[in-house]
Order: sequence, then structure tokens, then C-alpha cells
Amino acid sequence: MIRDCVVIAVEGTHASGKTTLVHALTSHLRERGLHAACTGEPARHSPFLEEIVLHNKGEFDRAAELDLFGAQITTQLRAARNQQALVTDKTLLNVIAYSSLLLPEEDTPLLNAMTYLCGAATYLYDAVFYTSDTFDPRQAGDDFRAKVADRQHDVDQALRTTAAEVGLPLINVPQGLSTAKRVEWISTHLAETNLLSALG
Repeated sequence: MIRDCVVIAVEGTHASGKTTLVHALTSHLRERGLHAACTGEPARHSPFLEEIVLHNKGEFDRAAELDLFGAQITTQLRAARNQQALVTDKTLLNVIAYSSLLLPEEDTPLLNAMTYLCGAATYLYDAVFYTSDTFDPRQAGDDFRAKVADRQHDVDQALRTTAAEVGLPLINVPQGLSTAKRVEWISTHLAETNLLSALG
């Protein structure tokens, strides 16, 4: 929880339907009368990743990953202001998972530090719903995934490993559901756990 805002995260490898689900779930919460917001993907606004991925300038390095880690924290903290509920597109786990696959071995101390901070900040997330489906990562017009498109399985494993390491439980959304059914499943889970009951 961020102050008095319940934080619901959607996590998973790239092209697993996270962003679509985030927007659908946020709309559902608003229809229930909750003051809810969602976050976008900080990576898509990173000048470092734009250079690396879109303009082929340089490689993934500690500056790019540290900037992304900081942006993930800041985006979530700021978006939670004056909200009852926040649905986040990814968690800090996501940055660590990709960093563990992309950074050279000499950057292990930085990776360890980010992992430690992630573990200390798990309280930010009241529930993390994990999407295990994988869709085609090579979508026309979306070059941000180009350099990692074929690494969905690796990212999935890194996400699960990091979650276990930092003690952040993942709630696995059943595979093969439409977006509407995913929202329905998550809504039922939230109702059963009374996570949103105090909010209205």
C-alpha cells in the first residue's frame, strides 16, 4: 500500500497481455465507484532505452537499468497520490528480471542492490497478479521488444526467481482467459480477500 492507496500490480513477461489487462481492470474499478488510476510502462518513456532499442546506440548498461528502476518507483509513488486504488503495469521485479539477463557480470553489485531494495519495498504491493500467457512479441509498429522478443521464457523464469528471492507472492491468473474473463477472475479474488472492501 502506498499511503492509503491500495496497489494492485499486474506482472509477467513481455507480450503476456499486461498492459491491456491493466487498463481493463482500472476501468472495472472505476465502474465500481472507486477513485482508481493506472501506470504505464516507464520503459517506453526512457531516453536510454529509446537510444538502445529504437536507434541502436549502445547496449543495455547500468545507467539505463538504474534509470528504469528509479522511474518504476517514482511512477508508482506519484500515481498513487489522491487515489483509492492503483493498478500498476509491472513491478520492480520486472526491472530486476531484465537486468539479470542483460547486464554483464561486473554489474552484479548493482543488481544485488536493486534486489535488496525491491525486497525492502514489497509492502508497496497489496496484490501481484501474474499473467502466464504469452502472445506474439513481434507486433508491427512496436520495436521496444525487439532486442528481447525471443526471451519470454527466460524473463518468466527470472521474474519468478526474483519474486521468490524477495518474498513477493505472485497470484497466478489462469491461462487462456480473455481480457474480460481475466478481469472477472481478479475481481472475484479481490472480493474474496476483502482487499477493496474498506474503499467503497
